[in-house]
Amino acid sequence: MIDDVPVFRDPLFRRRGKHGTFPEVPLDAVPRVGAVTDSHCHLQLCAAPEVEAARAEVWGVTELCDVVDLAEDGWDTVERLEEWLDEGHELARVWATQVGVDPDACARPRLKIIAGVHPHNAKDYDAAMEAALEAVLGDARVVGIGEAGVDFYYDFSPRDVQVETFRRQIRLAHRTGLPLCLHIRDGHDVALRVLREEGFPEAGCVLHCFNLGPEVLAPWLAHDVYVGFDGPLTFAGGDDVRAAAAIVPRDRLLVETDAPYMTPAPMRGVPCGPAHVIFTTAKLAEVLGEPVTDVAGLVSANAGRLYCGK
Repeated sequence: MIDDVPVFRDPLFRRRGKHGTFPEVPLDAVPRVGAVTDSHCHLQLCAAPEVEAARAEVWGVTELCDVVDLAEDGWDTVERLEEWLDEGHELARVWATQVGVDPDACARPRLKIIAGVHPHNAKDYDAAMEAALEAVLGDARVVGIGEAGVDFYYDFSPRDVQVETFRRQIRLAHRTGLPLCLHIRDGHDVALRVLREEGFPEAGCVLHCFNLGPEVLAPWLAHDVYVGFDGPLTFAGGDDVRAAAAIVPRDRLLVETDAPYMTPAPMRGVPCGPAHVIFTTAKLAEVLGEPVTDVAGLVSANAGRLYCGK
């Protein structure tokens, strides 16, 4: 989390400049992608969630899939998300004309929830936590389980505990018929083995925030996983990530922000918001050699199919 950036209450994008300045990204440099879904964000972790919701709405983000960690966020977060989106809608109508958008065209983004326990918090996963998670999965807004997986980079929870918690959430996906959102860092071989042993959920899986190359991705594609691409797709050193995106079947591509993390270029150094998904969408269109509005429609349709709800 980048916490030295002031909150700018307007619809504009900014990058980090010199001497503590934050110059605006010119409007003519902001891609106009049409309606698009941010298929993975944490709006509740943003410094001003209502501002980020408003900025997303103005720039055409029509749906947010927000990830709520029961061990860290708590279920009460969901009602606050609804309030922030309502507040954001009022702001968006005021701000729209600043970026050439008709205020009457503004529509509050649809909210979908992915609920689970992150591998960082696997140490907190017990029978009571699983019961609480299974209970909230009955909410109509919940369309997936996650982030589940392993993170052997930070190791905030013991590795054996991470693996066991991962197994339990895979089994929960099987019982509930919900898709699984995967967080995997420095453990793709282990995670793939566990999923093969437990069985890939019939409703699907998404490799969230994929930032490696085609050779790591290839065995996962054999299992028809969806692949979410975030800011790393836009980074100057992201050639491997872009090569990986190029081999994903079109009907398995997703774009995400992971807001407030993984800010795309050219805004690295400032917090990410769901609106930043338009920059990643534009880069994906460049990789695929297809019109950006077509790609925005494609990834949104894919997200809608994966996270279709109950």
